[in-house]
Amino acid sequence: MVINMTSRIRRRVIVTGRVQGVAFRAYSRSAARKIGVVGWVRNLPDGSVETVVEGDPERVTLMLAWLKRGAPQSRVDDLVIVEEKPTGEFADFDITFDGWESWRV
Repeated sequence: MVINMTSRIRRRVIVTGRVQGVAFRAYSRSAARKIGVVGWVRNLPDGSVETVVEGDPERVTLMLAWLKRGAPQSRVDDLVIVEEKPTGEFADFDITFDGWESWRV
């Protein structure tokens, strides 16, 4: 399959608030799959959640709006959103546990 990278965008997001211990990652994965974006989500040691979202601009915007609202039992205080170059490396949206090396703005 050939992916047109010019029609895709990618955002890396740090979500702060009450976002761990409330199934935020599972709800994020479900929302991403329904919206139709790819990437991953993981917990960070400081209690925040990091996610990378890639897809067409409208769908990424919908996912960012979902992240601002959050999961039913969560409380989102802030999002730090950074634009990145899309890579096309993802086939799905997954929960990951890879490393704790944290990217920060």
